Amino acid sequence: MGQVGSIREPKDRVVLAYSGGLDTSVAIKWLQENYDLEVVAVAVDIGQGGDLDAIRDKALKVGAVHAEVVDAKKTFAEKYIARAIKANALYEGQYPLATALSRPLIAKILIEVAQGTGAAYAAHGCTGKGNDQVRFEVTMRALNPGITIIAPAREWDFTRETAIEYAKEHNIPIPITKKSPYSIDENLWGRSVECGILEDPWIEPPEDAYGMTVDPTKAPDDPTYLEVTFEHGVPVALNDESMDIVTLIDKVNKIAGENGFGRLDKVENRLVGIKSREIYEAPAALALIKAHQDLEDMTLDRDLAHYKYLVEQKYSEMIYYGLWFSPLRDALDAFINETQKVVNGVVRLKFYKGSCKVVGRRSPNSLYDRELATYEAGDTFAHQAAAGFNKIFGLGLETWGRKYRK
Repeated sequence: MGQVGSIREPKDRVVLAYSGGLDTSVAIKWLQENYDLEVVAVAVDIGQGGDLDAIRDKALKVGAVHAEVVDAKKTFAEKYIARAIKANALYEGQYPLATALSRPLIAKILIEVAQGTGAAYAAHGCTGKGNDQVRFEVTMRALNPGITIIAPAREWDFTRETAIEYAKEHNIPIPITKKSPYSIDENLWGRSVECGILEDPWIEPPEDAYGMTVDPTKAPDDPTYLEVTFEHGVPVALNDESMDIVTLIDKVNKIAGENGFGRLDKVENRLVGIKSREIYEAPAALALIKAHQDLEDMTLDRDLAHYKYLVEQKYSEMIYYGLWFSPLRDALDAFINETQKVVNGVVRLKFYKGSCKVVGRRSPNSLYDRELATYEAGDTFAHQAAAGFNKIFGLGLETWGRKYRK
């Protein structure tokens, strides 16, 4: 796999975010036919699996003048996912933003390749009513305001059926059929599935829509326990074994997925103003955020924790909306990083037939004081002081009540 490269003596050229799927495969030929541009296809490895070298070769066979694979897994995990964990980033309180989180990184790499090849154009395979078009275009213009962006799927306004027919006419191999028209996006942090039968929100997702998790009813009969160690809010070890974050996420995905945990079936509010039904699998993301939230409950001051909830909601929305490269996100990161100085410790997770529960936690920065919390012998709480506290705390309501309540 190559790194971001360059091509000498460029002429009119477009850099295309290439996945090897239906939309971007037909986009190569469409860009040549409609814009007379040389196509540079860029596949970014963010942990989606598959044979990326074969995807690069496919782009060349379809007609790209140059194709490369950029290995960005480490950057994705350390610079994007780690920040999302510290922010407990869950859009609308549920979706851990796997797809959304990857788009600014892919867009950044496209701009770097465009600069390296002298390309004046950049292209993506997003439709006109999806979120990703916004994420790609906002990011690319933020990093290179002079770039010209082309969106074949939006300009052509093709359906999946017409795209399939176009591919057949031009002998473009595609990993999709009319009988199984799922649109799938996958990376290290999760997997999203849409289209086909899933567009009916009343229909239960068929089992073939899932790829990272087993059916919870078929998960092991015995629970699996996993201890996650955090340093400054970032997971660094599993069961006392230190490892890099990419390896750690892969392992948690496997363990949680084997236990049937990590499935989401959600009707969400898209950025463009419509509601859509989305199927997500995010075993590691949901498990690690759950563990991180629990550790924060033990280590953060109450007022700080409650205020951080507000920051987390805004942070998650900014990721979903494609506003990663903004001064506000930088400022929120500074706040979040300050909170994470004390988020150190170990959280024990219990996986069982589709569930994940926190069953233990410990931290050198714990604010939990058993002598204050206990109702048994050794209780040091000042019970007699509570009467005065209650009186003063409720004095305003008491005063209002004397005047207005009859």
